Amino acid sequence: MNLDFGKYSDGLVPAIVQDSDTLRVLMLGFMNADAIEETTSTGRVTFFSRTKQRVWTKGESSGNFLELVSIVEDCDADTLLIKAKPHGPTCHKGTDTCFGEMNTAEDHFLSDLESVITDRRSNPSDGSYVSKLFAKGLNKIAQKVGEEAVETVIAAKDDDLESFKNEAADLLFHYLVLLNAKEVELGEIVEVLRERHKQ
Repeated sequence: MNLDFGKYSDGLVPAIVQDSDTLRVLMLGFMNADAIEETTSTGRVTFFSRTKQRVWTKGESSGNFLELVSIVEDCDADTLLIKAKPHGPTCHKGTDTCFGEMNTAEDHFLSDLESVITDRRSNPSDGSYVSKLFAKGLNKIAQKVGEEAVETVIAAKDDDLESFKNEAADLLFHYLVLLNAKEVELGEIVEVLRERHKQ
């Protein structure tokens, strides 16, 4: 990297830290050359603390380290993007991120799954279960959602938690297929829920 440490009066560059799995922004810190060297050599994200006036490894007191995955500079060579794996809450207040957000990956994975379902619908193949479902039509897809809902309810009444989770996953999957068949995205349903939450 060829960072421009002279661009800002304090000689530091901002470093945005993002969870490498969920892509949530975890925090913003500042780095000098020593902090970058410490980060890359130890594999633990390290900053320059403006209050302590020293190099400081995130988690050195709490044990909630940020395990380095990658570090890149932006197009102007004056900001860093760090992807890391958090070990515990990132914020000193005990929250997942310094912005009060939950650090969850479900939204991203479900979006990826929606894309796969769309692809199986647009480019059907003989070996694809989803393609076969679409070939059978909307009524069959809706029927499968009903069947999976009943199986989920039955599993919920038992003490086998793994069975329940598997049935719930089947239900969610077939629900996504049904949404796709109706040309509705999961985000649109989430938006309905958000609007209801505001009321």
